[in-house]
Amino acid sequence: MARLPDYLFFVGRPLAPLYGLAMRVRAALFRRGVFGQHRLAVPVVSVGNLTLGGTGKTPMVLHLARLLAGCGWRPAVVSRGYGGRAKKPVNVVSDGQTLLLTAALAGDEPRLLAENLAGVPVLTGARRGQVGQAAVDTLGADLIVLDDGFQHLALRRNLDLVLFNAAGLLGNGRVFPGGPLREPVSALARAHAFVITGVDETTSARATAFHGFLQREFPDKPVFKAGYRVAGLLRFTTAGPTPARPREMGRLLAFCGLASPDSFRRSLAREGVDLAGFMAFHDHHRYTASDLANLERQARQVGAIGLIATEKDAVKLTGALCGHMPLYFLKVAMAVEEGFDSFVLKHLGL
Repeated sequence: MARLPDYLFFVGRPLAPLYGLAMRVRAALFRRGVFGQHRLAVPVVSVGNLTLGGTGKTPMVLHLARLLAGCGWRPAVVSRGYGGRAKKPVNVVSDGQTLLLTAALAGDEPRLLAENLAGVPVLTGARRGQVGQAAVDTLGADLIVLDDGFQHLALRRNLDLVLFNAAGLLGNGRVFPGGPLREPVSALARAHAFVITGVDETTSARATAFHGFLQREFPDKPVFKAGYRVAGLLRFTTAGPTPARPREMGRLLAFCGLASPDSFRRSLAREGVDLAGFMAFHDHHRYTASDLANLERQARQVGAIGLIATEKDAVKLTGALCGHMPLYFLKVAMAVEEGFDSFVLKHLGL
């Protein structure tokens, strides 16, 4: 979900205490067993956040799935499939071998995960306990990575990771609709560890201060920092992506549909990409041929000879949407500080 304008939070501030109370009551009802929880026979690792908007959950899910698969587990990723048109109780985006659903059906993030996780099934559905059970029963998964799962209390988990974007952190600290928090800060007590993502030279001081805050408030829970590393610059073609280099690409117009577009802009700057301009769409934006034509028109007006987007955008761009200009995209991966992987493995008994 894209970040809402501050004036909307101001308007919604009177309702925030009611929403916060409702979320506390909901959590208490799950904790006391009034609302049932689905318990799978395999471990569940949840990646989630406390705030609206992007915190790097998709790169973290990729990191965890690769880590756990490399240790001999057979993980499957379970996601709600936000923005996807597939509405069956269980939608198999990938069985680990074959891509079965497009980004339009699966949602952009599940499709991106499926394209990047060879051998790891990716499934979507609203009732994620049911989806996880299907992954275990029909696809042989022995561990579930739950994407955006912190508020999905209907599925019991073994490890709850909560992510914070270093650029936004807790925002104004208020619960929706008065601020960006999905739940009160007290909900963090049920997490097992925290990860501050998007840490770079511009956010390092804020991340360090917030690291201290989390350690003071929740001294029994480890806090890790993470940044992003560029995993590749690729040119989009109908035959598949091909490697590219900044000095060969010329001047470009960048665009993206992210909740936190500034991180993409900073990554391009660090890679030395020559930008003529930058356009941000809403998170999960579905691109049309008209969008691409408009982007090309804008690119020509600012003197760009091509376009560049994120990998999340690229999974929604089919050959039919390719225009006349070269189109590139940036692949990023999460780089978590030392100790995180060993914490995860130790928590899971490895």
